[in-house]
Amino acid sequence: MDEGLDTGGDVERRTWTIGQAQHGLRLDRALGELVPEFSRSYLQQLIEAGAVTQGATVLRKPAHKVRAGESGQIELRPTPQSQAFVPEVMALDIVHEDEHVLVLNKPAGLVVHPAPGNWRGTVLNGLLAYDAKAAQLPRAGIVHRLDKDTSGLMVVARTRLAMDALVRMIAAREVSRQYQALAHKPWSGPARREVQGAIGRDPRNRLRMAVVDLTHQAGKPAHTTFELLQSTDQGCWLRCILHTGRTHQIRVHAASIGHPLLADTLYGGTSAAGLTRQALHAWRLAFTHPVSGAELVFQSRPPEDFCRALQAWGLGYNEPQVVL
Repeated sequence: MDEGLDTGGDVERRTWTIGQAQHGLRLDRALGELVPEFSRSYLQQLIEAGAVTQGATVLRKPAHKVRAGESGQIELRPTPQSQAFVPEVMALDIVHEDEHVLVLNKPAGLVVHPAPGNWRGTVLNGLLAYDAKAAQLPRAGIVHRLDKDTSGLMVVARTRLAMDALVRMIAAREVSRQYQALAHKPWSGPARREVQGAIGRDPRNRLRMAVVDLTHQAGKPAHTTFELLQSTDQGCWLRCILHTGRTHQIRVHAASIGHPLLADTLYGGTSAAGLTRQALHAWRLAFTHPVSGAELVFQSRPPEDFCRALQAWGLGYNEPQVVL
């Protein structure tokens, strides 16, 4: 992974010495063994930026061959990734909070976890600012994610006890997650449809996921239930129940049955009814409290853009228990 350089941050200068094990290697490979916490691609950038010296000589070629006994210095400049896990105050919509868990309502457009292209301004950064104890937990207590443009409910652990339990519960499919979606094309066939299709990388586009044949491609089993709420000439309003939690699962399965989500351009959708982001909202979350054992159920009304799209298509008036 290419972390990128930050020449404005603090610089750590570290001395390196080539041992017998690195004799004859390329400079970037040798440094990769001596400074293993940084990726080779990042070390190559450091070399080309003039951050590696041998005495008074600046070594600028990653392919330079090194010899045992040679020594020098390398300036380890901060990467965006190394600086990503910092507190950032933001307005988190907390719908439940106790000693062990919190449930938040994520708006569309907010990234959950730092990643290339979004190193700051994520839910994780907000959690670190909201709760000082979050820094003691892996991923600040995040146990599942929503896509950037998917809105709705997420549960987050506040203690290691709760985190370990929630991870087990999600793996055992003991956390109920239901979504609402708006999809292209009027619905046909039975009002309830079970879609079971393994999901893996799309071999034609590595940025996408796809339903794959496990006898020929790598992937993981996936199961989604689609329930029709209402249908119109333009498309359909669906309740989606996750039984597994694969990347882009609802979006992939909906597209695979001929109903790509509105504005989900990655999987064949187009903007419609005023929506310019994928029409997916995590509206219901239910689970047993990992410590107290209490049964918890949360519901979240879809955001305004989703509700306006329903209205534009003349949907939603007979389903108050879903729209909220």
